[in-house]
Amino acid sequence: MTPSVALKQDKEVFRQIFIDHWDRFKTLHPSYDNEQYEGPVQKMLGCAKESGGYCEYTCPHCGQDTRRIAFSCKGSFCLSCAKKYVDDFVSQVSEMLHPGVVYRHVTLTVPEQLRKYFYAPRHDGHLLSEFMKCGHECLEDVVSTIRSQSVKIGSTVVVQTHGRSGSHNPHLHIIMTDGGINPETGKWVDLGYFPYEMIRKKWQYHLFRMLKTFFGTDEIKALIDDLWKKYPNGLVTRVAKGKVPESCRGLAKYLAKYLASPPIAIRRIICYDGKTVKYWYKDHQTKSVKTETVDVLTFIGRMVQHILPKGFQRVRYYGLQATKTFKKWCEAIKKGLRRIGRVIKDAYQVVGRKNYKERYKEMSGRDLMICRFCGSEMELWMIWHPRYGIIYDELENIKAGKYAPFPERERGGGGSVPSSAGGVQLLPFPVRV
Repeated sequence: MTPSVALKQDKEVFRQIFIDHWDRFKTLHPSYDNEQYEGPVQKMLGCAKESGGYCEYTCPHCGQDTRRIAFSCKGSFCLSCAKKYVDDFVSQVSEMLHPGVVYRHVTLTVPEQLRKYFYAPRHDGHLLSEFMKCGHECLEDVVSTIRSQSVKIGSTVVVQTHGRSGSHNPHLHIIMTDGGINPETGKWVDLGYFPYEMIRKKWQYHLFRMLKTFFGTDEIKALIDDLWKKYPNGLVTRVAKGKVPESCRGLAKYLAKYLASPPIAIRRIICYDGKTVKYWYKDHQTKSVKTETVDVLTFIGRMVQHILPKGFQRVRYYGLQATKTFKKWCEAIKKGLRRIGRVIKDAYQVVGRKNYKERYKEMSGRDLMICRFCGSEMELWMIWHPRYGIIYDELENIKAGKYAPFPERERGGGGSVPSSAGGVQLLPFPVRV
């Protein structure tokens, strides 16, 4: 079985689950019957269907091959589009890395007792926004405390709400600068040693303070007081061993693996029998592969609960990585690094975004735009959109005289059409009306 066929089958299994049971799930769980969830689900159901719009390509040389490519939904909830989502994410982050700076990867988690409080207000995204900001402030506090001075760090913060089994488990993945700039002196301050015990306790302090302020109820205050006693050594945090890869290729793989994964990958769905879904995941604690079989409605719930509010920015930049002041801090960092004698290497290479043709070739090993009859490259002939109809038609362009006639035709020479001429060559086969 080729990779493309396997990919299509897996995608159809995921889609079939929602075709069969989505309406019943909404009836039983009305809190999910709103646009936040309905929109992404319907986009996923219509992904790569001609009814959702398509581009039509034709071979301009022999005219025998025509191919329609349906629009993809480009949503992070669609398992087949998740690859593009990850590629775009890696490209976006690679543009925001400062040359000469070393980065670290830190994971900040939430105790199981507090996860339900993140689940309840999942429709507005305000709590998750405060959660992400809190993570940056915690790490900046850690670095400033270690270096005994005020240090402004940079961090790229990504929020994830799913655990490996699909359960609701909010946590933060953060790519942070290994040091920062003292705002008063303008000097670069290296971090060096990273005390794990301090991170655990600092994160506990910042998270608990944020939640008390956000909710302000006696219930949450009492629970947090109990959690202080339950976790005297702080909360679970993870700091990746070593440093984030410095090469472009290694960095891209690193970011894709840890920071932009969907609730479940297409390869992890083992089977669906109409009533239950069987899938596998790698357990964090045992490091072993586990399989789980759940009722189909439970599976749907585990998937859709991670759909974030429309417009919510899942990736955010703080401090030295802040988008609005990135160029300003970039120059300040270079000056700071030079002062301590750090040699600034070439900038991180930007990971280019791949188009549909490139991704298809990478997956299947063949070029989608090559004519099956003559081997020539096919060209765009028509674009159709379900809402706007035909928005591009090459035939109408030809009829309207968009392309200037060839010189031989203008002079009335009556000779054959040259193989190359100024402008665009007319098609050498009868056009379709």
